[in-house]
Amino acid sequence: MFIAPDPGRLRLRNSARAVIGVGAAVAASELCGFSLSASITGGLAALLALFTVTDPTVGAQRITTALLPAAGFPVLALATALHGVTTVRDVAFVATVFCGVYARRWGARGQALGIFAFMSFFVTQFLHAVPAQLPELYAAMVLALLVAATVRFLLWPIERGGSPVFVPAELPGTGLSRTTTRQAVQAAVACSLALLIGQAFSEDRWYWAVGTAWWIFVNTASRGETLVRGFRRVLGTVIGVAVGLLVAVPLNGAPTPSVGLVAFCVFGIFYTAAVSYSWMILAVTVMASLLYGLLGVLDADLLVLRLVETGVGAVCAMLAVVLVLPVTTHATNDAWIQRALHCVHAATTATAARLEGDPEADPAPHAAELELLFGRARVALAPLVHPLNPFRARKERARQTIQLLDDCVNEVRALGSATADPARLHEASLVAACWRVKSAVEALTARRPGRVEAAAQETAHQAEAGPAHVHLHKLEKALSELAMPLGSSPGSRLTGS
Repeated sequence: MFIAPDPGRLRLRNSARAVIGVGAAVAASELCGFSLSASITGGLAALLALFTVTDPTVGAQRITTALLPAAGFPVLALATALHGVTTVRDVAFVATVFCGVYARRWGARGQALGIFAFMSFFVTQFLHAVPAQLPELYAAMVLALLVAATVRFLLWPIERGGSPVFVPAELPGTGLSRTTTRQAVQAAVACSLALLIGQAFSEDRWYWAVGTAWWIFVNTASRGETLVRGFRRVLGTVIGVAVGLLVAVPLNGAPTPSVGLVAFCVFGIFYTAAVSYSWMILAVTVMASLLYGLLGVLDADLLVLRLVETGVGAVCAMLAVVLVLPVTTHATNDAWIQRALHCVHAATTATAARLEGDPEADPAPHAAELELLFGRARVALAPLVHPLNPFRARKERARQTIQLLDDCVNEVRALGSATADPARLHEASLVAACWRVKSAVEALTARRPGRVEAAAQETAHQAEAGPAHVHLHKLEKALSELAMPLGSSPGSRLTGS
């Protein structure tokens, strides 16, 4: 986690901004005289606004942030109204789960609104909120969103694309052939089971199991991803409970140190989200422990119960993703890898156009997009390189794919820098090299590995001095080597499940 790349210190700056945004939102609630429950609700709203709003442009992010109350307010009202009507409340919660996941078909905005709606229902269970508290909760939520938006868009505008929360790739088709529809059904089934079993363990804290099942489905798009995420969620919770026993329980809700540690946990959530789900869940678990301490209900038994409910939710999610309309790992992997390869093609096309004298051509946006796509492809491939994967051949091919895609990302980024001043370069030879790279991508995406290998061998003898030529040669070499793990023959496919 601490040695993971952080270009431009983006994760560090984003995490620091999150602490300021959430802290300012909570401070504003306290200054307005809101109750602790309302302040917690406001803090959660600010955290979600900063964490889940991931639209590709700043303008779109502002619109999504403004729309969050439209998703949260009705759900908050419904959840508080049904607080004492157990059966109807449970049905409404599962319906919220289904709609929240189904909304992901509308991209980043749908995902953010779906998460906000779910968490609005969840927080009422966490705080045992009732209708009489609604005006205060609404006020705290609006205030928090305004403060978070001010920090994000006015005081510290550091947006550069990318976010810890991704939207799963949507496969072609309609009805149950769509990824989002399948996941909505899976999540509803998983959360229904988690709700029923969780209530058997605790009538007061059953929502932990539902929350676990829900969050395991966020950022996953295949059977393999969900299974790995379930394992990592449990691992992070186990470690987080241990830390909570050592730190949160002895503090016993002491305000100053608890608030300071909550701020540190917020930083940890944002800093680790993109590189380690287990570390992020550790931070979430410790933060929840500290909040229970502030509410005066924390003890060792409560943390053990949280671990049990987390296990219930994880098992329910794993069963649902395996048994209910499963989305194969291969289909998801292939979708992200293909998108990354097309992005390499676009970056190379822009580079060639720049070298040919087009002043508007710029490969930098494509290079930035490629980094994001590679990050998502790495997540999709993670189940295949996981230590628990027993298929060694697939594991090795997945490792090769990740390494070679990483090489492509590095070479595309370096190529953009090396060709920043086309007037100082030999355009003709470089343009020809760009065309060879484009042909290599086209051959690879068309599943014609023989053509890729031939092109690479030709380029190996034609590599010329100069950084740009070297990067183009290395890029084509990486593409040629990708032909083996991505080969079209059944025995050489990266995945088969």
